[in-house]
Amino acid sequence: MTLKPITDRAEVAIDFPDKAYMGSFGRASSFEATADEAGVTIRLARTGEDKRRAEIHLHYYLFAGVLADIAAAIAARPPLDEAHREPLLAATRALLAALERTAG
Repeated sequence: MTLKPITDRAEVAIDFPDKAYMGSFGRASSFEATADEAGVTIRLARTGEDKRRAEIHLHYYLFAGVLADIAAAIAARPPLDEAHREPLLAATRALLAALERTAG
């Protein structure tokens, strides 16, 4: 596992009928994103006294749906500020290049 520092923040909430779990991962935490033949995995890890881990695996069709919904949600709001827009553009271009490289 190759964990990278989280430069911002992530919140995780899981709601079951009889209980709910909530946690946050901030600058003292780390993340890893991987891809396999079935989909993508995002891992969040917090070490230290309040240790926790969260992991989600999304199959590619679901991941595509999530990306499409994120695009629609961003398009429906006022434009993002440059500080947030530029890293998202760079990451989106990298994803596009990776997908085009592996096509056909």
